[in-house]
Amino acid sequence: MAKGNIGVTSNNIFPVIKKFLYSDHEIFLRELISNAVDATQKLKTLSSVGEAKGDLGDLRVRVVIDKAKKTLTVQDHGIGMTAEEVDKYINQIAFSGAEEFVNKYKDKAEAIIGHFGLGFYSAFMVSDKVEIFSLSYQDDAKAVHWSCAGDPEYTMEDTIKADRGTDIVLHINSEFEQYLEDATIEGLLKKYCKFLPVEIAFGKKKEWKDGKEVELDEENIINNINPAWTRKPADLKDEDYTNFYHELYPMQMDEPLFHIHLNVDYPFHLTGILYFPRIKNNLDIHRNKIQLYCNQVFVTDEVENIVPEYLTLLHGVIDSPDIPLNVSRSYLQSDNNVKKISSHITKKVADKLAEMYKTDKADFEKKWDDIKLFIQFGMLSDEKFYERAIGFALFKSLTPVPSPEGEGRLYHTLEEYKEVIKDKQTDKDGNLIVLYTQDADANYTYIERAKAKGYDVLLMDGELDVHAISQLEQKNEKMRFVRVDSDIIENIIKKDDNHNDNHNYSEEQKEGVRKAFEALIPTEKKMSYYINFEPATADALPIFLTQNEFMRRMKEMSAHQQGMSFYGQMPDQYNLVINTNHPRIQELFDAMTSEEVEEVVEKKGDEAKGEEAKETVKKTVYTLSGKDERLHQLMDIALLASGQLKGEALAKFVNRSVELLG
Repeated sequence: MAKGNIGVTSNNIFPVIKKFLYSDHEIFLRELISNAVDATQKLKTLSSVGEAKGDLGDLRVRVVIDKAKKTLTVQDHGIGMTAEEVDKYINQIAFSGAEEFVNKYKDKAEAIIGHFGLGFYSAFMVSDKVEIFSLSYQDDAKAVHWSCAGDPEYTMEDTIKADRGTDIVLHINSEFEQYLEDATIEGLLKKYCKFLPVEIAFGKKKEWKDGKEVELDEENIINNINPAWTRKPADLKDEDYTNFYHELYPMQMDEPLFHIHLNVDYPFHLTGILYFPRIKNNLDIHRNKIQLYCNQVFVTDEVENIVPEYLTLLHGVIDSPDIPLNVSRSYLQSDNNVKKISSHITKKVADKLAEMYKTDKADFEKKWDDIKLFIQFGMLSDEKFYERAIGFALFKSLTPVPSPEGEGRLYHTLEEYKEVIKDKQTDKDGNLIVLYTQDADANYTYIERAKAKGYDVLLMDGELDVHAISQLEQKNEKMRFVRVDSDIIENIIKKDDNHNDNHNYSEEQKEGVRKAFEALIPTEKKMSYYINFEPATADALPIFLTQNEFMRRMKEMSAHQQGMSFYGQMPDQYNLVINTNHPRIQELFDAMTSEEVEEVVEKKGDEAKGEEAKETVKKTVYTLSGKDERLHQLMDIALLASGQLKGEALAKFVNRSVELLG
């Protein structure tokens, strides 16, 4: 029996391994299984070149728990090791056997994944002692037994082993006895080893029979050794891609919209399948759905440093041997291979979308509402993606409008839409005004007034639309997006033939009308109202509520953008626009003067305070106007048209409407 010290530079290497080498203790199982698969793939490679003779036999990797002995064993029937190889690859920490092997058989060793050395020593994170029983494939090789109790000292001796390959036996520390539970180990195997290229067996299959779970004779195989991304696209049908999607995400009920199959050999190696899920809103809910693999070994589903942030909304698999199993975030951010992979995936996604739009616009339009959030996120996050995507990013009209093809279409690219609206929606200063709404029902009145003038209105009700609008305005000179309720339509798109005020009301008259409506303005704490007089058309509403485009947009952007919280805390500001050309307003002007109102306000304000004073002023103003509750009705109509009349106020409006009819 040989004794010796492991070739390390410090006696403190084991505490470093146990505490700092890996972020999660559970990684030990991934490392040991990877080494077992690696040893098996090595044997296949040697057999293919004639260096390993005879029948390869059973090549399954097995994981065995012995609760009585408190051991967890990983068994393979791969290449095995001689005593000299154990001394070289195990006793000298971080000497990579796989690296030497790949260099020797680089043309046939594409499936090598593990690295003997530090990966093996991850076993000591959860073990008091680790043993190796190994028999090399080489003729006349002797089996070797190696043992170490978690310090630099080890023992190594000849032993008897019937089968070729290696058994790694972990004597589990009492602190980590969860790794002796079947459910825990099976969960880890399914997480890290679900698609390894060698069958992984753990226990026996079970089924329910006569009301109880019965163990069968058949071994329980954990993994699918030929996952879809390792196969050629020509060999796969749409059904295969869909089935694999549900294999990846068994709890996902929705079908993916479409997929992209990645297959790159130069200047780096990359395979994978990316799926577009249905994305409606809430950017965070679907993240961490891309799984990163290294030669079919699961690495992580936190891929923000490997793919652009917006691509994390996709689902699927990326597999690249050029991304190591154990790397830091800073490494990922600076590694050139990672940057190249990220750039390539971005280009592939953009090319796929552009091809879909070009070959079948109708089908692309059907999918647009489900992928819009992803596209916008990408355009906002990545300038190169913006440049590619602007040609297939779509804008949705509320009603079909003529397209370059001559047919009425709801969806248009930006350049197509500019052509559609340029003749009618260019204002007197040469600005192209794009009208939009975030709620077609709430803005119905404003939309109808715009349509009456021959204008088109876009529906922009997405979570990122307000950010996308600002980006488009920055990139397109003399083009402005304006929500249709931000002002009366004559002011939004100013033409030379704007309506003039048909009556030259005095400032005293305006002040009287202003005070009449000020008494009726809602008193919500987070809302403020400013009264303006505008000469809209006579067929428009007598009173409008509009909201300044800039301030409203800043408030909406503050909900998703750091550093803008100031806008979010500001009250909602509305303009109460009184249409001086409407007959009802003209009657109101004729019925009251500023002096009469001032006299009432001063007199009643001294006699009563608070709500009582306000109600007294209201009642007096109604009397002065000669219209009683009709003044209140006008205010409520404006609130109703803008979606602000709710609850008790809405009920009162309904009752008052009935009374006025009778």
